[in-house]
Amino acid sequence: MGFWTDRPVFVTGATGLLGSHLTRELVERGADVVCLVRDAVARSHFHKLGLDHKVAIVRGQLEDYPLLERVINEYECEAVFHLGAQTIVGTANRNPLATFEANVRGTYNLMEACRRNAKRVKRIVVASSDKAYGAQPVLPYDESSPLEGRFPYDCSKSCTDLITQSYFHAFQVPACVTRCGNLYGAGDLNWNRLVPGTIRSALRGERPLIRSDGTFVRDYFYVEDAVAAYLELAENMDRPEVVGQPFNFSDDKPLSVVQMVDRILEACGRKDLVPIIQGEASNEIPEQFLSSAKANRLLGGWKPRFGMAEALPRAIAWYQELLAA
Repeated sequence: MGFWTDRPVFVTGATGLLGSHLTRELVERGADVVCLVRDAVARSHFHKLGLDHKVAIVRGQLEDYPLLERVINEYECEAVFHLGAQTIVGTANRNPLATFEANVRGTYNLMEACRRNAKRVKRIVVASSDKAYGAQPVLPYDESSPLEGRFPYDCSKSCTDLITQSYFHAFQVPACVTRCGNLYGAGDLNWNRLVPGTIRSALRGERPLIRSDGTFVRDYFYVEDAVAAYLELAENMDRPEVVGQPFNFSDDKPLSVVQMVDRILEACGRKDLVPIIQGEASNEIPEQFLSSAKANRLLGGWKPRFGMAEALPRAIAWYQELLAA
């Protein structure tokens, strides 16, 4: 009998990159999982893993408050992982209203539904982002850095973060916030993102595209390490020094875009491919990376299990199989 055995868990964003891996791990640990699914994407990792046959699925979206309250009440959810969001920076720039609706309204809808079922819900982990900090003069960002997102996606995550903290401080809703760097790994089909797009180009023998000028600096965080971090955090939320807190999760090894592309090309054995630098990215922060010292201090010495030297080949192998099929 483990911590998650028979525990009723609600996951939003379950068909996304992090959501599919987290849902699989919860199922394997014996949790009773219900997932909110807006769109059925046949090629998604969620469906390829057969998770649609292993969890309860509720069709709907975060903007539908009565639906969220019904799910939490009727499925008697004790734990909630709120991963659902519009996560693409370019999409947010093209249509900020839809991003604000999903990310901001969706968050306060979920938190209110949890507040209304306070006797049942014991732990809520809400996915914010390193983008919630906006551009800060001091690097790396720690959890005391102010939340100053300026561009549409960044602002939506600042709001997500602050709304969650407000519900904890005002109503004692037991929630924590996670702020991760750029996630990568098996299951990411957003080809406009740097890692999957570069891997696909390399495997096809094509020159990879870099939308920016290549100098932007970011954290790149393996999705399986993120899953372990989320579960570790949730399992520790009975502790008063943990509940209500924001936590950065990172491998603490930032890279520029060009450096990351070089790592991928080397891992694919295609160092002969010269990236095409487009210099077209807008509304993005030049340098942004995190310190995960707080997580290490408060969560039993938490550290990522996988280094990039091990994680990248694991991800590339998955894309090789996908593209071959």
